Amino acid sequence: MHQLSQSNAPIYEALIKYKSMRVVPFDVPGHKQGKGNPKLTEFLGKSCLSVDVNSMKPLDNLCHPTSVIKEAEELAADAFGAKHVFFMVNGTTSAVQGMIMSVCQKGDKIIMPRNVHRSAINALIISGATPVYINPGVSKKLGIPLGMAVGDIEKAIKENPDAKAVFVNNPTYYGICSNLKAITELAHKHGMYVLVDEAHGTHFYFGDNMPISAMEAGADMAAVSMHKTGGSLTQSSFLLTNCDVNIGYIRQIINLTQTTSASYLLLSSLDIARRDLALNGKEIFKKVTSLAEYARKEINKIGGYYAFSKELIDNDTIFDFDTTKLSIYTRDIGLAGIEVYDILRDDYGIQIEFGDIGNVLAIISVGDRELALERLVSSLSEIKRLYSNNKSDTFDHEYINPEVVMTPQNAFYSNKISMSIGESSNKICAEFIMCYPPGIPILAPGERITQEILDYINYAKEKGCLLTGTEDINIEKINIVEEL
Repeated sequence: MHQLSQSNAPIYEALIKYKSMRVVPFDVPGHKQGKGNPKLTEFLGKSCLSVDVNSMKPLDNLCHPTSVIKEAEELAADAFGAKHVFFMVNGTTSAVQGMIMSVCQKGDKIIMPRNVHRSAINALIISGATPVYINPGVSKKLGIPLGMAVGDIEKAIKENPDAKAVFVNNPTYYGICSNLKAITELAHKHGMYVLVDEAHGTHFYFGDNMPISAMEAGADMAAVSMHKTGGSLTQSSFLLTNCDVNIGYIRQIINLTQTTSASYLLLSSLDIARRDLALNGKEIFKKVTSLAEYARKEINKIGGYYAFSKELIDNDTIFDFDTTKLSIYTRDIGLAGIEVYDILRDDYGIQIEFGDIGNVLAIISVGDRELALERLVSSLSEIKRLYSNNKSDTFDHEYINPEVVMTPQNAFYSNKISMSIGESSNKICAEFIMCYPPGIPILAPGERITQEILDYINYAKEKGCLLTGTEDINIEKINIVEEL
């Protein structure tokens, strides 16, 4: 094999060469390097539009890479310590679905925590695989779902020895990590694949003193959102593989749903971001960690807020914590996280990642500056002073254990009836309801609708959470499975 150099960026270099050739385009896209859409060119820039091009021999083809994309994949695999890396332009959603659909077929069981992203349950609807849900730990104090206990996974494996895979969120949105190495060893001992939703863990591969990464733990596949903490463009991701599943087969699975018109803007951003992380990642994430630690310390000085960290570690459902995550519990000032989220944006011009019932999350990355964090801290201090109230009306937990009655696929494709959400108690849900972000379903197809869930949905609505998932755009009606 030829010598790999992490200072190379093959896709980016091929695009630069293409630009220098001054090619006259009689192919798609129809804007013809920006000439056909001056407003768009003015908005995004001539340089950007000139490389928004179609696949061709000098630029390779993502559906079947043989040259520059293949070389870029090899460099990414080397950087992440994987056997192979697939460039994904349909987001980490398609990487998660690619993992599940590569190892599970209709009727196959997959062990997974219920607080998965909707993309994982969507993969079950498409493939017909059957989930064996493990309820994650729940923090009574913070009201959030935690990681998976090794003991719970062991029990699920014993009860379902025919399961094909174990699926793990690592880290969770809040930065909480499970004991990935122990889970991987346990699953492998029973002949099961380990698939990791590592959407929020790009930096685990490059920073010092980070929680263990999926590839280092020996997992079989991982879906990594390069655009979240790795610096690439939105919607660009990697699917890392480290197993015996045929690479050509995985690519066929990916090609079932991924576009045949891959954006070279997204592909080149992955290539350039990987190069930057491989060369400078340690330094980048050292800075990110220190910025997050600084903000955490300052927020905890305010009082009333709790920016949590490694002190939560219990070596079980909280095996480790990602200190780059600035997760802040807000209920002690009498405000739901979503309320703090809205006030920060509307009154202070600060957009954070998300707010839920009890917490807010600020993503800290290489693009942040100390001055901006000082502004966040002072705004939170002022919000406490102006809006703090008693906390009697706050809902005390974010995660509700579901009762699964049918497989997601059977429920989603069943004969359905639309009814008012308020009247749906005890029915079987045939679609999703979730707060977005983070996109973890409150209800998924095949689950029993309970009064506790309905109370939670009403509370989330009252507090201003963005609810999504139902056919009804107003989230007033819900599709239920027609009972015979």
